[in-house]
Amino acid sequence: MKVRVPPIKSQGIKTKLVPWINSLVAIDFAGTWIEPFMGTAVVAFNLASKNALLADTNPHLINFYQAIATKCITPGIVRQYLEEEGDKLLEVGEAHYYAIRDRFNREQSPLDFLFLSRAGFNGMIRFNRKREFNVPFCRKPHRFSPAYITKIVNQVDFVAKLVQVKDFQFKCQNFTETIHLATADDLIYCDPPYIGRHVDYYNSWDDACEMELYELLAETPAAFILSTWHHNAYRKNEYVDSHWSRFNVLTREHFYHVGASEKNRNPMIEAIVTNMDISTHQFEEQCQPRQLQLLDEASTYLERQHNQQEIIAKNRVKVRTANLHKGAMLMNDDFDEPLPDDFWFGDGG
Repeated sequence: MKVRVPPIKSQGIKTKLVPWINSLVAIDFAGTWIEPFMGTAVVAFNLASKNALLADTNPHLINFYQAIATKCITPGIVRQYLEEEGDKLLEVGEAHYYAIRDRFNREQSPLDFLFLSRAGFNGMIRFNRKREFNVPFCRKPHRFSPAYITKIVNQVDFVAKLVQVKDFQFKCQNFTETIHLATADDLIYCDPPYIGRHVDYYNSWDDACEMELYELLAETPAAFILSTWHHNAYRKNEYVDSHWSRFNVLTREHFYHVGASEKNRNPMIEAIVTNMDISTHQFEEQCQPRQLQLLDEASTYLERQHNQQEIIAKNRVKVRTANLHKGAMLMNDDFDEPLPDDFWFGDGG
């Protein structure tokens, strides 16, 4: 199964896990698909049935997709915006990225949020306690090549068409409120911030949150699928053995590009926890709709075009390096702090 990638990108996006998750979903599932931790919505956009409730505590994610659903943001608007801002980024360099970041923190434009998610360091989405987006520049003034813009526009177009034919609700609310809405006919997919691995303003997560989620899922009448981490080379998720093991637990290796240094980008064993009966499940990938197959073929072609455009742009543009630090800098509240090699950003879907 090939997977459609949404226009908003972030670290920890579950693109490569979608076929695995899909193998658990009944082909004839017709209830409401519920996500208390929507994130980028990559799972829902690929797997959700006719009806979906997609919730998150980050209002910027919700506002962006609501703007697409209400046609306040269209593929044409996105193309014009990215062409204009991309040209300025190419001309001015990193100063324009930080100007957009400052403007977003003042005005909270969904289009600026899209720009930052695509031009920020290593695809991170992170906010400080002041609710300010504080990810540094990716150091690629040539970021928005024509092919890359077309790729993003096509991703927006895919979502725009999807939300017109399906009943998707986007809600900014707490996970407890969302899970309480589930019925026996529904399926809940949970991709919470990974316990012990990541915290920011909109994704704070601690032992109390993990326990509350466990209790809610243990009591829900709905079927559920939970994504979490099982272990890596250095430690393991104690909650899998102490709590989640009462349900069915499946594992597989997944490689995350999450560190600032290549040596720290290590594989992790992912876990899927579910209350569904998997005793007779063969975990075969289900057939992909022909519509998605055709869109994927176009996406692959555009990806190749984008890579070629980036090579050409890099050879043409002289990037100033005198004022760039060797390590990326991340604003943290009222001061700048170097990005450590093993820093972990983002686990949302």
